[in-house]
Amino acid sequence: MTVRRGFVDVAEGQVHYRTNVKGDGSAPPGVPLIVLHAAPATAFVLTRYIEEIGKTRPVYALDNLGMGDSSPPATADPDTAYFAGATLRAIDGLGIERFDLHGLLTGARAAVEIAIREPARVRKLVIDRMGMLSAEVKAEWLANFCPKVEPDAQGSQFRFAWQFVRDEFIFFPWYARDAAHRIQRDVPDADHMHDKVVEMLKGIRTYHLFIRAGLEYPVAEKLPQITVPTLATEEVQPHVPGAIKKTNPGMPDMGYQPIEAIRANAAEIAAFLDA
Repeated sequence: MTVRRGFVDVAEGQVHYRTNVKGDGSAPPGVPLIVLHAAPATAFVLTRYIEEIGKTRPVYALDNLGMGDSSPPATADPDTAYFAGATLRAIDGLGIERFDLHGLLTGARAAVEIAIREPARVRKLVIDRMGMLSAEVKAEWLANFCPKVEPDAQGSQFRFAWQFVRDEFIFFPWYARDAAHRIQRDVPDADHMHDKVVEMLKGIRTYHLFIRAGLEYPVAEKLPQITVPTLATEEVQPHVPGAIKKTNPGMPDMGYQPIEAIRANAAEIAAFLDA
């Protein structure tokens, strides 16, 4: 399957997306699935997931405003409600009325806000790995996780982006570089990290806005307000009325996972959406 790229106009400029829908509009039948990526990644890391889940439905994975090839937000301090509204306007621009919604980590927060705001339009919701942060951890992450970056004559933005992308595969959070925060998993090859760094660099001036908005989002207050059928990972499922537990935790960056893992994740999500 060829994953195509496109743009849809919004008030801020354009939103970039990746899709399995062909240029003539043809796609597998079914309710469209909108996928919102985690930060600081873009829809680029979901390409192989689009190929798998897209075997049975139309899929659109959007770059959030200020990230990848999408235009930056029109405000200096956007919150998650703003990003959710911009996503809805992009979906309107695509001519989609009713849809399924899949959010990963930071993208899951925007997905939750959309589902609460538009329950008549969101048929089903998938929440993938949405961190339930304490006030202490949230404050630490706001101070360290997503510093604002300005390009300079020494090119420090390139070094920062590479270090961020590399270290997020080694430590969690990425800036806590000690044994206690080491992740026991393989590091992707240099080609994948290079491509992800390039994606991050496209929005290096504004990447932090989506992350900060997500960290400020009142998750514990919002989750009980969800009324649409929901599939959620284990840390989220007890907080959403009637939610089904997602047994496959998935990964926010599916670009480097074995294809078998991506297929297993897509199969569980497809079964929920089709039930």
